This record gives sequence, C-alpha cells and structure tokens, in this order.
Amino acid sequence: MTELSFAALLEELRTQGLAIRTDSRRVERGDAFVALRGNRQDATAFIPQALEAGASVIVCGADGAERVRRSAARLVVHEDARDALWRMAQARYHTETLPFPVIGVTGTNGKTTTAFLLDHLFSSLGKKSGILGTVGYQWPGFHCPAPLTTPDSPELHRMLDAMRQAGVEAAVMEVSSHAIDQKRVGGVHFAGAIFTNLTQDHLDYHPDMESYYTAKAGLFLELPGPDKVCAVNSDDPYGRRLLGSCRAGIGFGLDGTETGRSGLAGAILSSGRDGLRLGMRFGDLRWELRSPLVGSFNALNLLGVQALCLGMGFSPDDLACLEAFRGVPGRLERIDNPRGLHAFVDYAHTPDALAKALLALRDAGFARIVAVFGCGGDRDRAKRPLMGAAAARYADVAVLTSDNPRTEDPEAIMEDVLPGLHEARLVVREPDRREATRRAIGMLGPEDALLVAGKGHEEYQIIGEQRHPYSDQHVIREFLECA
Repeated sequence: MTELSFAALLEELRTQGLAIRTDSRRVERGDAFVALRGNRQDATAFIPQALEAGASVIVCGADGAERVRRSAARLVVHEDARDALWRMAQARYHTETLPFPVIGVTGTNGKTTTAFLLDHLFSSLGKKSGILGTVGYQWPGFHCPAPLTTPDSPELHRMLDAMRQAGVEAAVMEVSSHAIDQKRVGGVHFAGAIFTNLTQDHLDYHPDMESYYTAKAGLFLELPGPDKVCAVNSDDPYGRRLLGSCRAGIGFGLDGTETGRSGLAGAILSSGRDGLRLGMRFGDLRWELRSPLVGSFNALNLLGVQALCLGMGFSPDDLACLEAFRGVPGRLERIDNPRGLHAFVDYAHTPDALAKALLALRDAGFARIVAVFGCGGDRDRAKRPLMGAAAARYADVAVLTSDNPRTEDPEAIMEDVLPGLHEARLVVREPDRREATRRAIGMLGPEDALLVAGKGHEEYQIIGEQRHPYSDQHVIREFLECA
C-alpha cells in the first residue's frame, strides 16, 4: 500500500482519466474506488471486493484505511467521501468551467414541466439544449431513460462533458433534495435556479420538513454560481422564506404582488379545457401569454420559467414561444381516443400534486372527475391518508388502487389511505391497477374526466423487488379503443 495525497489524485484524474467507481461490483482493474457512507450501508465494507477486482486507488475515511494496508493499491484518506467524489468527477471530466449555462430546477412538484418548458424555450430560440431529469437524459444525438432524477457525481459530470462535446448551448437539470443532500451536484456552477414549491414528500429520507427545506434551499444559498439568477415561487410559504434569505431572488406568483429584486406578478385571465390565458407584469413591462396547459399549478410553472429568463436577459417577445409547448409525457397528459372521452395521466404522487391535478380538471369545467390513485410502498407512510383526503376533496369518484407496492402488501397500503377518504362521495377499492382503470373508465360520461395518477411517464410497476412492464397510457388506450 502507498499513501497518495488527494491533490495528486486529482492531477492524475485530469491527466490520465481513471474510471471512478462507488459500486464495488463495477470495479475493473486500474479503477479508483470511493467508499461512500449511505443511509443503509457503509461502502468501506466493500473495499476488499474492490481490491480483489483490481482497484488501483481506494478513497475512504481513516476508519477504512486498515482494509487497504496489506494491498498493492494506493490509499487516499478523505473524511468526506461525497465531497471527494464530486471533486474527482470534476477533475476527471474537466468540468470546472463549461461553455454553456446550467439551470437547476428544484421543488416538490413541477420540476419536470418547468425543465421541459426551459428546454423548449432554448430550442425554439435556436439553441442546442440538453436536459437531465425524471423522464430521461437527453441532448442532440443522445437519449436514455433516467434511473435517478439527478445522476450521481461521476455520471453527472460525464454527461456535462458529453454535452460540451455535442455543442450544447444550454442545459437544464432537475435537482432533487436527495442529490443536494448527497452532494451529487457538487462542482456544477449553476447560472440559474428555480424553486417551484415545497410540500410533504420524501419524509422517509429527510427527518422532517425543516430538513427537506434546508436541502432544497442549498441549491440557492450554498451551491456554486454566486451570480446565478434565482426565481422563487412567492405564493409558496417556503418560497417566501427562501426569498428572505436569497435577497437577489426574483419572486413570481399569482397573488398580484411583486416580491424580490423585481418580481414577476401574474394573473390567470381565463382557464378552461383548452388551456390558460395569463397576464404578466414585470416592472414597467406588461404582456399576455396563451398556453394549452391547464391548471393554476401550470400557470406557476410558466411564471417561474419567465421570471428566470427575464433575469437572464430575455425579453417578453422571446417568451412568446412558450405558447407552442404542448406538455410533458405523464404530466396531466391527455390520452386521445376514438370514443372522445376525457382521460388524463399524471405523475402526481404527493398530496399537493394530486390536489392540484384534480383542481385543474375541476376548474376546467368537467361535470365529474373520476380519480384512480394509490401510494407507493416502502415510502413515506404519513402522506397516505393525506393522499386520500386530496382525492376525497376534489374527485367525485375515488378509485383506490396500487401504485408501486414494492415489498409492502398492497392491501395494507390501501388501509393506510382509507382514513383520508372518509368524506369521499364514492370510493371504489381495487388493488389491481389495470382492473381499477377498467372500472373507472366504465363510470365515465362524455362530460366527465378521468385522472389516473401516480405513475406518469413510468412504464413499469414495482412489485416486490421486480419491475413489471406497465403503462397507464397503454392500459387506458387499450380499454378505450377496444370498447
């Protein structure tokens, strides 16, 4: 064993391009292995496997050093392995500076639609753009599904380097609270950031809402990019709190006020089945925008994008291209069908997101709303009755079913939801998601709307440890086209 300084390792990564691994099962001869501490396991226990696979460098804390001492590998002692990981990735892929701006979008809900709106705007203005988020990772000449909303550090910096080589001129990234907390976005110099909202979610990971907020706020208050433009939802109580700390932030909202440096005040002039008509005020500027998107939450998504772009020097004329944006797969996605029934699929899997999706359909003027929804297994149990309460309040028929039950019993998950449905008009309980959708479609009239919520763009259902092919869109089309 030879001890190596961290500075020397970074230089070696810059000049020789070692592969960086955090999973001992992926280590190959000559790789650098970083032993991360996770919530469930400590990777120092896997140092022997990494050495056996041929790792030439081991990066770990002092407590893992003893496992390396009798090996031929080189040891780098670093007490914050996650900090070491992003610095190594940055050096390996030479991403200390990039020739294009990176925009980060964070919040409980609305990240994906906001990111795709920005991607659409950049593309419409003739810029090559890239996007990393829940639906997938893509840029000119490349697309793949996303295993994580925000990739881990080595993969993220590798992708930023690939975007540079592809001539990307602007990149948009959904930034999850997990990614901020785990320093996955360390070393990314953000040119701009948007805060959409904060409501209950991920309390299976974060101890409480305060920790959840602190993680999200890190994108604005701690991560690199001291001159980055920050657009913050001032209608959200956590957003108002963030604006108090982020003094240069541009507030945006629908409550008629201007918040922050020179806030963007918006108003819904009309809202219906065909979409939104918005009026905006930014300083002395006034303009309107029409959008096929429905619901006040989408109005806020549109405002957030406009606020950020105005802060980056775009004009209201540049923003007119947003009118052509038709939406994101699985985000209040309309499922066209030969029967002409109104069916929508949405990713809503939090109480707030479900309430907003249902309220959007309610405001659009449908006679009745039939909602198919469930809750994921092995996740925050406290939100389950809140999901039921959201369905009870805004749906005429609540069809309770399975989402991704994972290792939990679907019936037990539904039992957790039921207390929130005690005031529901009509409840149908059906654990089989396919059968639940069929029964919901059978209740639809020509003036009604169906919302199938929870999975959105996903094309699988997780039962136990296995992913089984399943698509809400495909199931809805099958029943509506065969009827």
